[in-house]
Amino acid sequence: MAINFNLNDLQAFRAVAELSSFRKAADALNVSQPAFSRRIEKLEEALGVQLLERTTRRVSLTSVGRDFDRKVQQLLDELDHMLLGIRGVAATRMGEVTIACVPSTVYYFVSQVISRYHERYPKVRVKVFDASANEVLTAVSRSEADFGLNFVGSQEPDIEFKPLMEERFVAACRRDHALAKKRRVTWTELAQYDYISVSKASGNRLLLDQALSGLAGRPQSIYETQHVTTMLGLVEAGLGVAAVPSIAMPGADHPLLVSVPLFDPIITRKIGLIRRKGRALSPAAQQLYAFFAEIKAKRGKPAGRRAVA
Repeated sequence: MAINFNLNDLQAFRAVAELSSFRKAADALNVSQPAFSRRIEKLEEALGVQLLERTTRRVSLTSVGRDFDRKVQQLLDELDHMLLGIRGVAATRMGEVTIACVPSTVYYFVSQVISRYHERYPKVRVKVFDASANEVLTAVSRSEADFGLNFVGSQEPDIEFKPLMEERFVAACRRDHALAKKRRVTWTELAQYDYISVSKASGNRLLLDQALSGLAGRPQSIYETQHVTTMLGLVEAGLGVAAVPSIAMPGADHPLLVSVPLFDPIITRKIGLIRRKGRALSPAAQQLYAFFAEIKAKRGKPAGRRAVA
């Protein structure tokens, strides 16, 4: 049986799946909306299934459409690889990459790497999915993200974990705070001040709770947030102190915030690149993955943010 659709129809489907709007998807592909609608209708008729649910306000994928979308994305990625090999040209100059990462890595680290990448490949669109450690892991496992940056995943059978750095937790406080004058701070000292923490749903919270489970006089939070970046905002506002991964802290030139090493005990976490085993990355995604991998190649195992800034 002949399949009565083509690459343009698949690209149209991917566009509307991503943008959830026929008008925006048609604009993105530079075609009229009626012509775009015909492509989608042609694809659904050829497959004999409904891929999209349409309302007056929004377009969403059906369950069949979600499964088909993952397969189409993989197919288009493989096509990119094939064309790259045939043409022998830099296909990575165009394309799209989705990277999933825990929020604590975004502001002062991931953003710097993406900036370097954009200078080299300005036409590539980069989507950042910042979420909890478990959500990042799920996004990579389901191929909703090309790869991720996480501190969990090394024990997953279908995930490849490439270590980038090992970092320690530090005390975050304002420069005018009493702790800012210390060279290092114990966890029991930190507990003497108003303490801000992330919620129990956070992977960082789980890691700290496990490491401090036997410590008497451990810090008890008076404020809780969902993300480390929000927590730092409260610290900057003078509401208290917090324990954060060193990679989440700004550099030494920040006007308000300062970090002080925490000890007794020293708590660390390993940050690494995660990708699904057996899935080939698109050329654009492979190049961004390589940008992150260079950190390990050039710097070994940095102990804190100074090594990766």
